[in-house]
Amino acid sequence: MFMHHITDQLSLKLIERQDADALYALIDANRDHLRQWLRWVDGATGPDIYRNEIIPAWLTDYANGNGFACGIYFEGELVGTIALHEINQTLRQTSIGYYLTGNGRGKGLMTTVVAFITDYCFTTLQLNRVVIECAVGNTRSRKIPERLGFQQEGILRDAELLYGSYHDIAVYAMLAKDWSGTCVSSVQNQQMN
Repeated sequence: MFMHHITDQLSLKLIERQDADALYALIDANRDHLRQWLRWVDGATGPDIYRNEIIPAWLTDYANGNGFACGIYFEGELVGTIALHEINQTLRQTSIGYYLTGNGRGKGLMTTVVAFITDYCFTTLQLNRVVIECAVGNTRSRKIPERLGFQQEGILRDAELLYGSYHDIAVYAMLAKDWSGTCVSSVQNQQMN
C-alpha cells in the first residue's frame, strides 16, 4: 500500500498479507531476544496466523483510521515493526509499540522511526497525546522516548504478566504542545553522521 523512505537507508512499509512469511521468519529467527519483553511471541506459531488473522486485523484498523502496523526496513531488509495502537479520536491520543532485531539494533534506527511516527501523529493525524510503554527492565527500549523528550509519567507496578512473572511498566508521553518537529531533523542528522 505504501512505502515511505525516512532516509536513503531507512523506510517504513504498511504490513500486508504478502508480508506474512517475511514477518514470521523475522520473529522466529529472533524469538529468544523478543521473548524477553513481548508476551505474544509464543503465539507466533507460523506465517498463516499472520496471513489469516493478525495482518487482516491490522489492515482493518488501518482502513478504519484506528492505527496501523508497519515493517521497518534498513537497507532493504526487514528489521522490525512499529505500530500505532488504537487511536482514541475523542481524546485525540494513541500509543506506539515497536521492536527491532538483528541488523537493526544499535544504529539509532528506532529513535529515528519513533520521531517520524510521533511527528506524523501530531502533524498529520492532529493528535494531542502519544504514549509509549516499556518494561522497566528494557533499558534499550526506554532510551528511545527519553532521547526524544517524552516525559516519564510514572511506573505501573506489576502491570504486565510475562511468562509467569510480573513486570513493572514505565509510561512515557508526549503532548502536541511539547513536540518540536525539529526533533525529527536533528535525529535524522545524527542517524546519517
